[in-house]
Amino acid sequence: MAPTGQWYGRTFAHGPRGSKQIALTFDDGPNDPHTLKLLEVLAKHNVRATFFMIGRHVRQCPDIALAVAQAGHVIGNHTFTHPRLIFKSATQTRQQLLDCRQALQDAIGEHSNLFRPPFGGRRPSTLRIVRDLGLQTIMWNVTGYDWNAPPAPVIEKKVARQMRGGDVILLHDGDDKVMGADRGQTVIATESLIRRYKDKGYEFGTVPEMMKTVSSHLSTVS
Repeated sequence: MAPTGQWYGRTFAHGPRGSKQIALTFDDGPNDPHTLKLLEVLAKHNVRATFFMIGRHVRQCPDIALAVAQAGHVIGNHTFTHPRLIFKSATQTRQQLLDCRQALQDAIGEHSNLFRPPFGGRRPSTLRIVRDLGLQTIMWNVTGYDWNAPPAPVIEKKVARQMRGGDVILLHDGDDKVMGADRGQTVIATESLIRRYKDKGYEFGTVPEMMKTVSSHLSTVS
């Protein structure tokens, strides 16, 4: 479950170290109304982010999922019910991914091939199934530890302590158990983080944009 570990197969966890690139990612949505409030903040600062959505929440709020897509953000697969995949069979794992894919397809049409495992949990068989379905596993290297809704300054401080440049930041716009979870503090923290790091010359982009930078960097090095 270590987010940057590569022991069980290659995953993407961060961009070039020390770069001025940041990718904001949000898990467990769509969540009414806080995903929409987050969209307002991101639009205000002209920032595009990456959202990993739970299929059953997409079924409940397809209009919010569509609003995220129409705003230019990237949407990825976060399973249908957010189980701990390390305890699931290959058949169950595959079905979780397929059901989420279908929910996203029904709500927004074509979407990214990105996947984030719930709780970061994966094992070799998990990643084999992900690859078989044409998905890419996306992890993170910075987290705001915001799933239990601490005050915004606490979220911001925890993120700032981990930042090294080229970071993929994990935050939550929803909750894996319930719809309507209060993510107001995450919304506030997100705006503070955007202001803070834009002032320091950082650029915010989506995970696919960061992955392209990594590919270009590797090509240059080789």
